[in-house]
Amino acid sequence: MKAIIPAAGQGTRLYPQTHTKPKAMVRLAGKPILGHILDSIGETRIDEVVIVVGGPMKEQIIEYVNRAYGDRFEFEFVEQENAEGLGHSIYQTESVARGDELLIALGDMLFENGFDHFLSDHDELPATDGSIGVKRVDEPQHYGVVETRNGGEVTRLVEKPSDPPSEYAISGVYIIENSDALFDALDYLVENDVRGAGDEYQLTDALQRMIEQGRTLYPFEVEDWYDCGRPDTLLEANRVLLSRTETADPESIDSAVIIPPVDLGNDIEIEESVVGPYVSVDDGAKISKSIVDDSIVGQKAVLDGVNIEESIVGSNTEVHGEANHLNVGDNSSIHL
Repeated sequence: MKAIIPAAGQGTRLYPQTHTKPKAMVRLAGKPILGHILDSIGETRIDEVVIVVGGPMKEQIIEYVNRAYGDRFEFEFVEQENAEGLGHSIYQTESVARGDELLIALGDMLFENGFDHFLSDHDELPATDGSIGVKRVDEPQHYGVVETRNGGEVTRLVEKPSDPPSEYAISGVYIIENSDALFDALDYLVENDVRGAGDEYQLTDALQRMIEQGRTLYPFEVEDWYDCGRPDTLLEANRVLLSRTETADPESIDSAVIIPPVDLGNDIEIEESVVGPYVSVDDGAKISKSIVDDSIVGQKAVLDGVNIEESIVGSNTEVHGEANHLNVGDNSSIHL
């Protein structure tokens, strides 16, 4: 079985953080989003991973995964030159993934119950061509939606419908047994220029075509997921992940108060400050005379005399003076 991670998205909802890094490389709880995804995949039987990359910053992803996970997985990198939807992204992997069993995991989604749990749920289903992670939501019109036959076999999928046929939203994880049928469906969409929501090639439409061609799909339940493509849910995921980790006893920090859970990187300096709870501080950051709560502080960032909460401070950024809520991109300098 192979995992496919589409990670070529521009990440406009995370501006300014994604002006200087791919969305999958935005850091929380001690490592990039992509690192947390690979950690979860590493708990499964999967040892081959295909990552879809694109844009001028794709080398950041390639360098990171080869350095941090090259001894755990065999990687293939496939380029998506034009961002034309999730279906189009998966379509790019046909030459390296057709014929394999696949786990498709979006590059900006983290899950409360991990991929090994999903694979176990899939294995308990009746014989099927694939399965889809779903969750009941309050506003299904904002998602891809699944309709089932009495809670069992999927009968219809539709992307962001104005009149949703059910409350079950597609949550961004898919397990495909019959990848030949999936790529046949994607081929049809692209070759016939069948575009869906957002004028893009949608994976949802390809799965719907599989059903129309007589293939069977089943749902499995996802408890909670975190769409790390937005600042508020990125901070929420940071809180959840930090709550599962043990805060290391910081060395050489004797003039600061550290309130767990926090993640402290290497070569950081914290003086006359209160840091935590739910704070991730990247390598080389300096914090002085500040109060930092429920925030993500980037690599080599400098915070001096600030009071921040629910904030994201980019790498190589300096913030001096009073503050409250911030979302500051990399390489910035702010005096308040």
